Amino acid sequence: MATRSQDGTYCAQRLKVLAEPHRLAILRLLFAGPKHVWELNDSLSIEQSLLSHHLSVLRQQGFVTSRRDSRTVLYELAPEARPKSGYGVELGCCTLVFDPKQI
Repeated sequence: MATRSQDGTYCAQRLKVLAEPHRLAILRLLFAGPKHVWELNDSLSIEQSLLSHHLSVLRQQGFVTSRRDSRTVLYELAPEARPKSGYGVELGCCTLVFDPKQI
């Protein structure tokens, strides 16, 4: 995960990660609760390798966590990425809030 800095680099890096439409879509899907890779793939209809890449980036930046669930992997929003209320993502410098009607 990135380290925080006083010059805004930390926040800028996290915003850059979320500037990708598929990654935002993944986060929106995870607001409803943990999802297996195949569930995310069914909803997004993107190639498995591309989905894996996006999930890896989100995991490295601390937005999602993963755990083994039998033969597959279960993904969920990382607790530290969830704001105290509402549908949003805590960036460390600010909170990105989603319109609940869009989730």
